[in-house]
Amino acid sequence: MNDSIAAAHDGLELYNHVAESASATVISQYSTSFALACRLLGPRARHHVRNIYALVRVADEVVDGPCAAAGVPSDTIRVILDELEADTLRAVEHGFSANLVVHAFAATARECGIGANLITPFFASMRTDLDVSTHDAASHDDYVYGSAEVVGLMCLQVFTNAGKSHPSPPAPHLVDGARRLGAAFQDVNFLRDLEHDSADLGRDYLGVDARTVSRTAVLDRIDDDLRAAAATIPQLPRDCRRAVTAAHDLFAELSARLRANDGADARVRVPNPVKAALAGRAWLGMPPKEVRS
Repeated sequence: MNDSIAAAHDGLELYNHVAESASATVISQYSTSFALACRLLGPRARHHVRNIYALVRVADEVVDGPCAAAGVPSDTIRVILDELEADTLRAVEHGFSANLVVHAFAATARECGIGANLITPFFASMRTDLDVSTHDAASHDDYVYGSAEVVGLMCLQVFTNAGKSHPSPPAPHLVDGARRLGAAFQDVNFLRDLEHDSADLGRDYLGVDARTVSRTAVLDRIDDDLRAAAATIPQLPRDCRRAVTAAHDLFAELSARLRANDGADARVRVPNPVKAALAGRAWLGMPPKEVRS
């Protein structure tokens, strides 16, 4: 290897490192709960999952406020989102982006086998937020698949393929578990943010505001999804089980608190000591907590 090629290689390694550091910063600033769960992942998968969620977070911010707050017109917001998707797909193909978060995601996608079949539905759901304010059952399911289930499937690609020379498809039962867990997470967030989504964003994802769906029905669906996902967690690679267990248990706790809250306006939260206890339980290798409706 001549000096110029060696220098270029060293430059790419530095760029990769800076890109992953940028993604880690995004996550640490936006979600303390997720950052905590990530610390429970083994080093093989940890940085990859951060890279996925950093891109998801940036795309979400394009459609959910900061972009508009900066004075960007609605039609330009769509262009920005389209450009972010195009940049992501291009980076996955070629291995480089001038956007550090996209570059980090692309490195993960290329190593772990995350392709357009998962990336395109995600951006389609993000684009839906620019057009659709009230969802019915079918559009809710489509939105949840693209905004949450495929993110779970991206993480599953990491869990099963990180560090391998050739990625392979995960087992069907793990695919089902990843989708069910992602769906549960999203529906919990919809219930927690019901007032904000309705009053500030003018959106109804669940039909609860219109009384076409009861909170109890949504919570029953969440708990069914959590139970189904919990059954597959012991089949995940050992270095990923603790983090997924901690995330499952956190959202199971949120679901229980939402059920007990019975529609009160205050946004339901899990106190930090309870979060720490759930993380500690997962760290000790305990199985996912039983979900009781």
